[in-house]
Formats: sequence, C-alpha cells, structure tokens
Amino acid sequence: MSAVDLKPNDRCWCGSGRKFKQCHKPSTERVRPGHQSPQRTVPETIDWPPYARTGVVERRPEGPKQPADVIDRMRRSSTAAADVLVEVGAAVAPGVTTDELDRICHEAVLARDAYPSPLAYGGPDNPFPKSLCTSVNEVICHGIPDDRPLRAGDIVNLDVTIFREGVHGDTNATFFVGDVDPESARLVTVTRDCLARAIEAAHPGKPLNVIGRAIQEHAENNGFGVVREFIGHGIGEQFHTGFSVPHYYDPRADTILEPGMVFTIEPMITAGSWQARMWPDGWTAVTADQRRTAQFEHTVLITEGGGAEILTVPSRTTGHPYWDLAGS
Repeated sequence: MSAVDLKPNDRCWCGSGRKFKQCHKPSTERVRPGHQSPQRTVPETIDWPPYARTGVVERRPEGPKQPADVIDRMRRSSTAAADVLVEVGAAVAPGVTTDELDRICHEAVLARDAYPSPLAYGGPDNPFPKSLCTSVNEVICHGIPDDRPLRAGDIVNLDVTIFREGVHGDTNATFFVGDVDPESARLVTVTRDCLARAIEAAHPGKPLNVIGRAIQEHAENNGFGVVREFIGHGIGEQFHTGFSVPHYYDPRADTILEPGMVFTIEPMITAGSWQARMWPDGWTAVTADQRRTAQFEHTVLITEGGGAEILTVPSRTTGHPYWDLAGS
C-alpha cells in the first residue's frame, strides 16, 4: 500500500508501528511567510553585478552562444555555485530555519570571492532581499528565506546562483528534511530524472523543444504535472538573457541547438496541478492546489562533440544523488 492509499489511522508505511497521521503523513498545513532578517551585506572588494549597484536590471543583447573566454569563466563560476549548493544542502535538517540556510549560503559565496546573484535582483520596486531562494513543499520557486523552521517530512529546494569573474553560475536541488513520505520521495526522484532526460536529449542539431518533450513525457507518465509559468534561460554575463527554455513540449520552441549555447534546464514538477499563483511579496510562487512540487537545475553547454556538458559540477564527490548527473 502506498502513502497515498493510507488512511490517517492506518499503521505508517515506515514500520514504526505508529498511526500514519502521527508519523509520516505529510502535513496539510500551508507554508506561510515568516519574519525576514535584515538584508546581508557584501564587501566592496567583491565584484558586484551592475544591478546590485544601480538597482536596475538593464537588458542588453546577449545570445545563447557564448565565446570561449566567457565559457571558461562560466565553468569556474558554475563549479563554485555547485560547491555552495553542496555546503548549504548539508545543513538541511529539521529545526533549521531557511534564514539560517541563507546565512550559510551568503557566507559561502563571499568566501569564494563571489556575489550572491539573487541579492537585490529584480529592479528598484521589489528587489529580491536574500542571497538564496528556499522553496518549501508547495512553493514552486523564488521562496524568500525567513524564520520558519524546517520540519521533518518537508522537502526544500535550494537555488544558488553566484556572480564571479563577470559571469553567473546557476544551479538548484531539492532536499529531504529528515524522512519524507514515499509519494514526496517519488516526486523528487522523478523530477531529478526529468532533468537527466532533458540533458540527455539536448544535442546540437536538435530543436530546443526536445528538452521540454523529454521532461513532459516523463513527468506525465508518472502522474505528475509540469509548471509552465517558469522556464529555463540563457545565462552568461547576464543572470537571465533573452533565451527561453520551456520545460514542456512547445512546437514553437524550434531553435536549433548549436555548439557554444549555454543555458539552464530547471524543471519544476508538481504532484497535482501545474498552475501557479503568486504571494503578495511578488516573488514566491506556489502551486494553485497547494500540493507539493520539486525542482532540479543545471547550467549546461551544448558541445562540439555532441550532447550537453554540465557546467555546475561540484569540485568534490558528494553523497547526494543529484550529482550523479554530473558523473561525480
């Protein structure tokens, strides 16, 4: 019997002997915004992206194909971002607040002589106030760290982007908080596999929409949904370029993949409805039906030899299955 078939008074799936409702039944309590600590500071000795100084995200032409010098810098920046994600992910545990995870991220980024890209991003009217995005349970993306403690059975996505050597590196992963129910674990596993299939499908000469097709087919074959409102993006000297990467099949996304293209693939997969709604903070997106969602992300490079190279590879082997995609 799966977790979705269990009634509240049935014995829990984990073998504890306790009732499901007293043990691993996922909480139906919605995630609520908590109190935010003051914005953290970045030393002037670190190179800041232009928007961090001006408060304005100025768009300029930057295609998905990057020159060799930019790609070299992006490899280093992306590796550093992956290392930060490993460090922050290791701190995930029941009772830890997302604000504490933000502190760990902020300090880890500064220790690498880098700027946390989310901090102050978005424009003068509503800049993102933290260095890390923490999206818990039904939060799809862009959750703002606060004083809410993580609870056993939660899932949390940590989205790390850093700016160093004039370029951005962007990656994220979803982590378990203690033991989670089997359906949440399956959601996370399928989401990770969606990313793996998308990367495997991305070959030079193929249309861009092979990425979305691979994701949508695997998600829907497993009974899950694919968020449409948030997509992957080109990345380089700008956090987001004008290049868009849908995570669902869109016949209009027929740009042919070419060597030298650099972009993120970051599917957001839902246990129920794929529709989203926004919190009043203008950043936090949640599933319309409040069911759980998971996400994984890599920055990838389309290569001359065929296929996609994952740039967001950590510098050391980890025990997290996410990194298996990078061959670590």
